Amino acid sequence: MELIPLFLTEMEQEAKTTRKMLERIPDDKYDWKPHEKSMTVRQLATHIANLPTWVTMALTTDGLDFAANPYQEDVINNTAELMNYLETCLTDGRSQLVPENEAILTEPWTLRNGDQVFFVSPRHEVIRTTFCQIVHHRAQLGVFLRLLDIPIPGSYGPSADEQ
Repeated sequence: MELIPLFLTEMEQEAKTTRKMLERIPDDKYDWKPHEKSMTVRQLATHIANLPTWVTMALTTDGLDFAANPYQEDVINNTAELMNYLETCLTDGRSQLVPENEAILTEPWTLRNGDQVFFVSPRHEVIRTTFCQIVHHRAQLGVFLRLLDIPIPGSYGPSADEQ
């Protein structure tokens, strides 16, 4: 079974829900956070939008070492910028989901911070984990929006706000 077509389908399905969630963020709430240990709306939304680029990273590198390459998100200041950024990141992620890369999906990919190895996984698992991270962080954003009294769109069916 070829995985690349499945990944493309899943990416597009999750992109639809992600667009609906991100487009609801009011421009005046980007610096809000529910707790001192939480990310701001800006940090969380930017991370969600950026995650599709991890597909490219998983398919074009052998890993990521935070010690050698500190991870920094781009700074997004409003929802129009965020939506454009999401589309750019989706295009980037799709760019490597090509049939030629099917052959490297079982090769190992490593996430580390210097000598501390977080995990070594086949590239196809890194892609699946990336999609799971999008869903996970999108759910966090849903809680943020709920706390801000912003109606939440449905993800896999209607939300309580759509009934």
